[in-house]
Amino acid sequence: MSRYPSSLAPAGSLTKSQKSRARREPSGVFTQFQQAQIQQFKEAFQLIDHDKDGWVGESDLKEIFGSLGITPSRDMLDDLLNSRPGDTDLTGDKGVNFTMFLTMMSERLVQFDVESDIVEAFACFDESDSGFVKVDEVRKWLSEVGDRMDSQEIDGLLKGPFTDRQGNFNYREWVKVLRVNEEDE
Repeated sequence: MSRYPSSLAPAGSLTKSQKSRARREPSGVFTQFQQAQIQQFKEAFQLIDHDKDGWVGESDLKEIFGSLGITPSRDMLDDLLNSRPGDTDLTGDKGVNFTMFLTMMSERLVQFDVESDIVEAFACFDESDSGFVKVDEVRKWLSEVGDRMDSQEIDGLLKGPFTDRQGNFNYREWVKVLRVNEEDE
């Protein structure tokens, strides 16, 4: 039994009137994303759909994993194909169409809270839990560890209204402004 509602099942399992209504009414999942985001997901879906039949099936998954140098196990393929939305008991077809793909992506993205992740990352350097970190320490880490930033990028981040005269960066306020700007877009 699938954890998704049967209304998300592939078109082959719908009645004629359900198919007609589905063509007229946009899927709720499309309202969760901006048009630019939907286009990016569409491009990603098309990259995975090697045979260009509108469905990502077993052969498509084998192809994409192969291009990454990964040989997927039978269990891995089955898990991926069976985790799709829709009632898989109604059809023998195994695959994911774009609406199902978008539904799966929306479920995964809900799990990410970018704001709390950023605050948590900065909090690692904030021993007094004050909401401030030393600019020199942040500069050191950003330039020497992980995805290193150049000095211009670091200056763009740390020079401005969120850095005080004592060299402290107010990361909590900075994250709040990021959130407001993101909502405006």
